[in-house]
Amino acid sequence: MVQIALPRSMDARYGRGIERGLVLGGGGIWFVAWQTGYLRRLEELGLQLGLADRLVGTSAGSIVASILAGEKLAGFGRTVDLLTRAPGLLARMAASGPLEPSCERALDSFRDARDCEPQTLREIGFAALAARTPTAEVTARNFSVILRMRRWPSSRLHITCVDAFTGERIVVTRSAAVPLARAAAASSAVPGIFAPQPIQDRKCMDGGVAGTGVHLDLVAGARRALVISLVDGSEPDLAWGTMTPETIRQEFADLQASGTEALRIVPRTQVPEDVMDPRLAVSAVQEGVAQADDDVALLRNFWV
Repeated sequence: MVQIALPRSMDARYGRGIERGLVLGGGGIWFVAWQTGYLRRLEELGLQLGLADRLVGTSAGSIVASILAGEKLAGFGRTVDLLTRAPGLLARMAASGPLEPSCERALDSFRDARDCEPQTLREIGFAALAARTPTAEVTARNFSVILRMRRWPSSRLHITCVDAFTGERIVVTRSAAVPLARAAAASSAVPGIFAPQPIQDRKCMDGGVAGTGVHLDLVAGARRALVISLVDGSEPDLAWGTMTPETIRQEFADLQASGTEALRIVPRTQVPEDVMDPRLAVSAVQEGVAQADDDVALLRNFWV
């Protein structure tokens, strides 16, 4: 069985030998739509970031990174456009209706955490395992419909999640022999919203629970890395989950200290409070497109 538990470590230089890495972070349905609009517009302008030598996706980013790795962004963009006109369909990516008390407890355990110590991650994981969510099979099936890919698209794709029992960081690649929809569903399994997914002999939850929404150590040592994340640590009132503004900024600084030339892009628009609200996807796509027009010269100079 392929080793999939990789400790978070900048010193490990997991990205050594890689020319270009692309990291796509988490941020709910809103960020799936924003990233889709942004990356599709960049492709229209002649900049194909999906050609990166390594693509790292976490939560929302795992969906978009999978689409990029499969070279299906144009078709996925049209699907997102269709779904934004029918929010009820887009809502298949999220739980609907009031949460059960067990789900509220699991979500609160993640939302109220203030560190990413192993014991904290295990406590969140135990609550996620106990939550009465839709089954893992239902969620994986919905993700399969969204991704529309049966096979793992490329060895370049790395999807992150967290073992709900041990708190270990899990990195899923093609060599793990895990269905793509399962891996993306695990990476997106917000505690209390989605059930942890079976990944080999583990049950895994959202990669963002690990104390990072981007897992930059997976590209540490690469020649250059582009990071597209929901936040950059400049938000002074950010107090949600296992990340803090300080840890977000430090992770990026550590990536640069590893010798990797790094550029981070975050949405310049106001991120909504509820990133899982499918009704906000239309504006998210439009905002992503507009920012791509603004950023293309900067990105071309950095990437090409």
